[in-house]
Amino acid sequence: MKLEFPGGSWKNYELLDSGNYEKLERFGGVVMARPEPKALWDKSLTEADWARLCHTRFVPGAGFGKAGKEDSGTWERLKKMDDQWYIRYDGGPKFKLRLGLTSFKHVGVFPEQAPNWEYIYAHTAALVSKAKAEGAPAPKVLNLFAYTGAASLAAKAAGADVTHLDSVRQVVTWARTNMEESRLDGIRWVVEDALKFAKRELKRGNKYQGIILDPPAYGHGPDGEKWKLDELLFGLLKTVAGILAPNDSFMVLNLYSNGYSATLGETLVKEAFRLGGKAGAPYELESGELALMDSFGKALPLSIFVRLAR
Repeated sequence: MKLEFPGGSWKNYELLDSGNYEKLERFGGVVMARPEPKALWDKSLTEADWARLCHTRFVPGAGFGKAGKEDSGTWERLKKMDDQWYIRYDGGPKFKLRLGLTSFKHVGVFPEQAPNWEYIYAHTAALVSKAKAEGAPAPKVLNLFAYTGAASLAAKAAGADVTHLDSVRQVVTWARTNMEESRLDGIRWVVEDALKFAKRELKRGNKYQGIILDPPAYGHGPDGEKWKLDELLFGLLKTVAGILAPNDSFMVLNLYSNGYSATLGETLVKEAFRLGGKAGAPYELESGELALMDSFGKALPLSIFVRLAR
């Protein structure tokens, strides 16, 4: 099992401190404090230090932590700042992301996902290179539960034919802005329920060379479809197994649910893709945790990943 952190080349993001169920982060020139239930230890800086550094602090609402309102609350402004601002990602893929204070604790990017962006970019670039050498079309990459699109931008920056899907129209519009600000184009935008779309693609016989999944614990599709991770994830993975190309392909699964481990995620993928003990095309399967390291050396694990390449 691997433990991965964002690379040191990303200067626009920094986890300054963590503890007492909060994290202190710098996004470009904006410093903010947000709730973090996994930060069970003490803060290294004092409360006065946090107050001095902060531009804004998220204040949880009455329903915070409950299904459907897990991240609800308001932002308390402590210093003058813009409602929206941009940061750059300067790893292998290079792109811009618009950030903003939402009615939830999210701001438009999950920084711990940077290692996944690097993986997507590297594997897509290799597939693009092979396709060009063979005179074949660009590889197709499908990003499900795609949010504001950093993973989509990583695949597009490498030259893929990208389909970006999310059930929330506003975040798809946000992702389009990120594409345009990054001077990229050609991403296909879909506002749809992820499982419904994947099943339709399976019926049509469509295949993708890359599939990215970052499902929430709970959610709703554009037509009110209910999503509950525990009940629907394995079925989604089995459907995805049917639309991922059998060779020269990759899949990235990311999970935030507190009750999930990398071992559980790997077993789910093995069973959904029928990898265990059967002869067939060679594959690489890896799993682990994505984490952030604060400036005092405290590692904050935030999600688990499973990656399949074949």
